[in-house]
Amino acid sequence: MISPVFAVGELDGLFRWLNELLVSIGLPQPWQDVIMYAALSATVFGLLALIALFLVWWERKIAAHIQQRFGPMRVGWHGWYQTVMDALKLLQKEDIRVATRDKVVFFWAPVICFVAAFSAYVCMPFGRGLIVADLNIGILYIMAVTTFTVISLLMAGWGSNNKYALLGGMRSAAQVISYEVPMVVSLLAVILYVGSLSMVDIVESQSGWFNWFIFRVPFGPIAFVTYTVAAIAEANRTPFDIPEAEQELVAGYNVEYSGMKFAMFFLAEFINMFTVSAIAATVFLGGWNGPWLPSWVWFMGKTLSMVFLLMLVRWTYPRLRVDQLMEFAWKFLVPVTFANLILAGILKYLGYWE
Repeated sequence: MISPVFAVGELDGLFRWLNELLVSIGLPQPWQDVIMYAALSATVFGLLALIALFLVWWERKIAAHIQQRFGPMRVGWHGWYQTVMDALKLLQKEDIRVATRDKVVFFWAPVICFVAAFSAYVCMPFGRGLIVADLNIGILYIMAVTTFTVISLLMAGWGSNNKYALLGGMRSAAQVISYEVPMVVSLLAVILYVGSLSMVDIVESQSGWFNWFIFRVPFGPIAFVTYTVAAIAEANRTPFDIPEAEQELVAGYNVEYSGMKFAMFFLAEFINMFTVSAIAATVFLGGWNGPWLPSWVWFMGKTLSMVFLLMLVRWTYPRLRVDQLMEFAWKFLVPVTFANLILAGILKYLGYWE
């Protein structure tokens, strides 16, 4: 069941005005729905594009300060529109296409990766009422649609007709599939308590002071830590960025891509990082819940805090070997997450934290 909520809340006035305008014109109801969804999609797309550009600049500055340097400084205040200039540069670059490529697969790989990264936000609550559609299977939908990223990386590796790209794609598929298991099981511990897959229900179950699932010991902190580790691997971030191990695979699955096709992979990677952080903020950190400030400020603050944690990990720890990466998933994370799920089930049965 899909219950569309056209950003009811802070943006309610804008969309109500648009709806009244469409009614006054006399458009049939199906066309009104199409235009409303198109306007809402454009709003979310524009917001995420700005977030991706900001995250690229932010990571450059964080990496620089960790390494005791300044980072971008010349283009704008502290180089704030350096990323905008890079995007314009990539738009103008030649689209180099390998003669021996699989044309259809090579073309659609970045498109699928880009669309899958943005599709997850259909049921992501940016604040109280700031959600496109409150699906009753919201968290399941997000997990399912983000899996298309794996398909796109495999397509990129295969379609490039390059052994290094193919190895990068295969590594990525193995890594993402392996770490999806502990990530989903970590979320199941919370879903078990809430009794719903709706993202809105999960947030509303954490209302109140210190009622967030990260504080619900003992299963909450364990689930949060295992989810965070698995999310780092899902986002292909160091120390789990084996698909892009430059010393072995040049650049991995995207080595044959240039111009905007490369930019689509690049932006999708940052959007995926924001996605896993937003899920953590929603499921473990109370989502939009918080006093005094607007709900969307709390959501963005918690999500960006998680993004900062992921960036801090990337520029602090070295890359693992591929065998270490797979062993860590199957021999440590999977047993720990299943044990934690069993513990959560026992505590739920005993009425703990009710």
